[in-house]
Amino acid sequence: MEDSVDAVVVGGGPNGLVAANLLVDAGWDVLVLEALPTPGGAVRSAELIEPGFRNDVFSAFYPMGALSPWVAGMGLAEHGLRWRHAPAALAHVLPDDRCAVLSRDLAETTSSLAGFAGSDARAWRAEFATWRRIRDDLVGALFDPFPPVRSGAKLLRSLGAADALRFARLATTPAAALGAERFAGEGARLLLAGNALHTDLGPLQAGSGLFGWLLCMAAQDVGFPVPAGGAGELSGALVRRLLHRGGRIDCGRPVARVLTARGRAVGVADGAGGLVRARRAVLADVPAPTLYRRLVGPDALPARLLDDLDAFHWDDATLKVDWNLDGPIPWRNPAAGRAGTVHLGADLTGLADFATRLATGRVPEEPFLVLGQMSTSDPDRSPAGTETAWAYTHLPRGVRWTADDLRRVADRVERTVERHAPGFGALVRGRHVQGPADFERRDPALVEGALNGGSAALHQQLVFRPVPGLGRADTPVDRLYLAGASAHPGGAVHGGPGANAARAALARDGVLGEVYGAVVRGLHGALHR
Repeated sequence: MEDSVDAVVVGGGPNGLVAANLLVDAGWDVLVLEALPTPGGAVRSAELIEPGFRNDVFSAFYPMGALSPWVAGMGLAEHGLRWRHAPAALAHVLPDDRCAVLSRDLAETTSSLAGFAGSDARAWRAEFATWRRIRDDLVGALFDPFPPVRSGAKLLRSLGAADALRFARLATTPAAALGAERFAGEGARLLLAGNALHTDLGPLQAGSGLFGWLLCMAAQDVGFPVPAGGAGELSGALVRRLLHRGGRIDCGRPVARVLTARGRAVGVADGAGGLVRARRAVLADVPAPTLYRRLVGPDALPARLLDDLDAFHWDDATLKVDWNLDGPIPWRNPAAGRAGTVHLGADLTGLADFATRLATGRVPEEPFLVLGQMSTSDPDRSPAGTETAWAYTHLPRGVRWTADDLRRVADRVERTVERHAPGFGALVRGRHVQGPADFERRDPALVEGALNGGSAALHQQLVFRPVPGLGRADTPVDRLYLAGASAHPGGAVHGGPGANAARAALARDGVLGEVYGAVVRGLHGALHR
């Protein structure tokens, strides 16, 4: 079997689908090859436990998708996507059951934080005012290919030189230090630190303050929305849009090799021996180690890039428990019941200890949980009066977890919930446990359950992502582009890496494409010689 298209997209996750849609919009003939039976990557839904209860297999809440100029700009409502919201976006439950609530209603958020320290209501409003002033320019700078010249210049104008310098300091500050500087009470500080731990950054690590601040402001602005009917509806809308505009998707067709000739990507070979010629580009929505070591191979790559790849750092392993419940979770503090996302299990000291133990390869004594109440967010997920919920926690990498090991960790997760919601266990109709190997089996891009496609630490951001280089989608192989989450701007469902790969492919094929290609080749040669 042989085919010829303008572009082959390897992988049908959200980044691959965003890339394919942008290329189709430009008039290209695009074929997406997905190894799994269905597209969507880590954005899928299924009835994991019993009929009538729809569970999100991996990711669930999409604040960055709602902010993303790529996801938001595709008109996905025309293809069936509807966002739903819980009454509150996020609640952090302290060990003593006090609760810090983050709501799209600014008055509700500030009232909750004032319960910890009266001055924090004013302080939070000041942070949100800064966010509203710079939001569009900051989002552009975060998502654009590196360096973000135009959006970066706009951000600098919005902030002014003095505030830009202070914002750069915020971007490198640990969440614990940032919280202590900006807020007097424990509630706001925990919202920052807990949101930072949606990455692999603990509250004492440089850069965690920016991630915590960004997610806090996103939650205040657009909430933590979910797709009506399940996470898979977001992928479904991207697929329907692509097919409507003439793109194609072949599922159950893994790619075995990216084909190169004279330093250029010319197509792919699938696992059954079929060939697809790519006249203009190959875009790979796969982890960087997978692309370079398995699909391209060392013979076609600079030795120094392969040496740098040995130092690529994955983010933490993950365990996730899904539950179908006979009713809403009976929180001791009712405020937690209004939130779609709940942080559970630790104060600031506990969060720091959790992150430190993971960083040193030890299982945390007390799990920090990110918990989702999905029927609270979207009643269509389960029969009236019931709830679908999940919680995930992180584990050390490189450990072989037996079924008994995973069961014991899942039991600890349930005990943590029960401690704050007595009677929770009696509501459980059934549960489904996924360990690190289960994540990787269901989606090979989630290596040991690495949810962010590689560490979010400063040493692996911008020009260091995935290895020291240009910080762009372009690879040392001409017309081959890295479109997955291990490329800048990294993990979360926002389509940024896919969009950047599509934009690079369009630039390489444009009027000044030969100049663009020569510059990129020269820079790669200088960086990897």
